[in-house]
Amino acid sequence: MLIYMIRHGQTDWNAEGRLQGQQDIPLNALGRSQASRNGEKLRELIGAAENFAFIASPLSRTRETMERLRAAMGLDPNAYRIDERLRELSFGDWEGHTLAEISLSSPDRLTARAQEKWSFIPPGEFAESYEILCWRIGAWLQAVEQPTVCISHGGVIRSLYRLIGNLSEDDAAAAPTPQDRILRIDRDCGRLEWL
Repeated sequence: MLIYMIRHGQTDWNAEGRLQGQQDIPLNALGRSQASRNGEKLRELIGAAENFAFIASPLSRTRETMERLRAAMGLDPNAYRIDERLRELSFGDWEGHTLAEISLSSPDRLTARAQEKWSFIPPGEFAESYEILCWRIGAWLQAVEQPTVCISHGGVIRSLYRLIGNLSEDDAAAAPTPQDRILRIDRDCGRLEWL
């Protein structure tokens, strides 16, 4: 089963190095152009995508990325589904802060995160670890029944590296998640390739 996974385009918080998590931060100008360029590239790869499902995280940055991507493919921008399971992991009380800011207020917690990034849960009521996110994404992955184009988040991509690519927790937590490329996933053979 083929999945084309695309991270949302850049936001101002991405550019500033702020942890976004589930905060609903819009795309910036670069992010909008990344979304359109990824749509053009995807059109070259899969054409009109007649047999593909299109699914996005519910956050506005992923929805706008999907709509711009579909428009660049010559498709109805609004003909896609939302799946709540595709939300980014929650950084809890750390959302909106840079790692430099967190190092001033919580150096011990930041050190703990660096030592066990995959399983670390930031402070805050709804905060998640990558491991917790993996449970959500694993459930979504098992429900995928046809070739799919998915717009989601960096943490989701890292979960897929662990679930499909069998990367170690440390390697998956550090895996690159570019916003200007497309990740081609063959779920059945466990292959992930950036295009």
